[in-house]
Amino acid sequence: MIKIEINNSEFIMNSNISVLEACKYVGITIPRFCYHESLSIAGNCRMCLVEILNLPKPVASCAQPVMNNLKIFTDTPLIKKARENILEILLLNHPLDCPICDQGGECDLQDQTKIFGGDHTRFFFNKRSVEDKYCGPLIKTIMTRCIHCTRCVRFYNEISGFDYLGTLNRGSHTEIGSYVYKNSRSEISGNVIDLCPVGALTSKPYAFKSRPWELRTTESVDLSDGLGSNIYFHYKETQVLRVMPKINSNINESIISDKARFSFDGLQNNRLDKIFKESFNKFKEQNWNDTLKEIKFLLKKEENRILFLIDSELDLKSLSVIKSLINIFGNNKIKIKSIGNKTKSVNFQLHCLNNKISCLTNKSKFCFFLSTNIRIENAILNSKIRKKISLENLIVFSSGISDTHNLGINYINLNSCSISTLLEGKNENLSKFLVVSKNPIIFIGESLTRIGWNSSLLIQIIKNIIPTAILLDIKLSCNSKGLEFLNIKPVNKKIILNSSVIIGLNLNENFMSNKIIDLYLNKNRFSYLLKNKLIWINTHGSNLALKANLSIPSLSELEEEKIFLNLENKPQKTNKVFPMIGNSRTIRGLFSSCIINRKAKIEGKYLSFLLEIINKPELFLKTKAKLLLNKNFLRILNKNKFKIQNDLIKPIMEDFYISNNTSKNSITMAKCSQELRTEITNF
Repeated sequence: MIKIEINNSEFIMNSNISVLEACKYVGITIPRFCYHESLSIAGNCRMCLVEILNLPKPVASCAQPVMNNLKIFTDTPLIKKARENILEILLLNHPLDCPICDQGGECDLQDQTKIFGGDHTRFFFNKRSVEDKYCGPLIKTIMTRCIHCTRCVRFYNEISGFDYLGTLNRGSHTEIGSYVYKNSRSEISGNVIDLCPVGALTSKPYAFKSRPWELRTTESVDLSDGLGSNIYFHYKETQVLRVMPKINSNINESIISDKARFSFDGLQNNRLDKIFKESFNKFKEQNWNDTLKEIKFLLKKEENRILFLIDSELDLKSLSVIKSLINIFGNNKIKIKSIGNKTKSVNFQLHCLNNKISCLTNKSKFCFFLSTNIRIENAILNSKIRKKISLENLIVFSSGISDTHNLGINYINLNSCSISTLLEGKNENLSKFLVVSKNPIIFIGESLTRIGWNSSLLIQIIKNIIPTAILLDIKLSCNSKGLEFLNIKPVNKKIILNSSVIIGLNLNENFMSNKIIDLYLNKNRFSYLLKNKLIWINTHGSNLALKANLSIPSLSELEEEKIFLNLENKPQKTNKVFPMIGNSRTIRGLFSSCIINRKAKIEGKYLSFLLEIINKPELFLKTKAKLLLNKNFLRILNKNKFKIQNDLIKPIMEDFYISNNTSKNSITMAKCSQELRTEITNF
């Protein structure tokens, strides 16, 4: 700790910060353009000048470290005149188009010109213009507005990992651009819109839609992957216009993926808003009274065997209602199964041994990706690892097929047998890294679960071998951990054929088993096998929904409060933004209204426990710790053997932009996917 003076007031500060940060901590605002907390120091805008005693001229506070007995002045006449001159220089070629600029109202140049700028200019030559660049379907560029703060350049180099932009030419001809015409291939490229202090880089889908003071804001959670990034929905009347990141230092910091930022239009496009019933190969509209009577009849009919086929995108509140139906009708009548995973989950919650995302800041020298292409499966975690590589000497290995990456990964083709050999310590090249390395980081992909491995047991084995290992189980869906928490097991063909009624809840055909889809898409072929009814309950339709006997619309995260568990088992809640669309209803209300005088039982122990989790997250961790102390734990651990195969481990996500129901119906994501495919060639 050192003692400094700021504007004749003494303060005690840490010695490893800059003058700008020291002023920020004591509440003194220093204007800046090029400085940003997440980026390296550039010091090229000179807007953050301060005067230091005994120094001949002003210095850039962002690049000046604090020293003992330093005397700093931030509001002297010299500094005020310097800031006024700098703003005059920045406005020499800047166009006066604030009324039509999408950055208007939240522009740093506007704000600082009003506070620190002058009321006249001495420049009388013609302004120069710069050609706009094409950055794909997400980012709109008007490069004449650029003030060369280089935030975007540093973001692409340091965080994104793609050297897409750079500084061209010199002097008055300086501009930001790329040497080769190409699209921005980064999965987090939309964050440069937030970084740009002026209107040079803006959102293309948001162009000319609204002004920031016309928007209302609601906090929510990103459901495009298992991380659960914190976001803001900005909406006007009954339409979401943009999504912005909410700063959360423990999860996503201040960035979000492009899928989280731009796929919101899929929440309102192609929505299923009416109830349709199949009648003689035609669909007819049906009212809610007839629908509730039909579902009530199916539930109460004794000979019916009902299968709830769910996806890992279904929220915990809806899952708790479906689980409560078993207490009413019995386990023989109602089955709840999930799609996608082939392995059985463990009811003793071994996945509570997962580390937190914040543990990635610990010092490590070794990182191993086990069957995951983290760049497209979780772009935010990929950026955290890239930042760690740039700051530390981190060696990264990855198992699977080589793919485009931005981490300098050493790829090793490992199958199931070689992974078991690695964990047994028999791999000469890699096993020594696992044992010798301090705090090794290991990411476990979901593709292992698809071929029969149990990620929870795998985490337990690795923790026994390396107690200091930092383990994160990468999940592609927003509530995969919720399915494990409620012990929902995978479905098979036999259960489907033995069920008389199948109710599909929020199914995503991307992750469904091909055999299940083929059964229904070829329903005429298998008519002698499929004598059951298919009820489709979802926010959107699909090819499989066309084979359903009854299609019922449900609510999205914009119209209902939902609870999810992210990959570090943290419960998160979305907030209601809009009223329900059309005839859509909550899944909880649908099944509770079908049963007379049973609502109290449905809102029983599952729902009350989940609501208590949201209010007291520490209770959730204590409960799971008690589950580990069960006496039958070791016996179950020994019985659950891995399926050792020689199959190559392949990533299960091929297209980053189209992965769930929302992104599949997003026009913006379809354009991004089309751009991505045009760059792929066969040679």
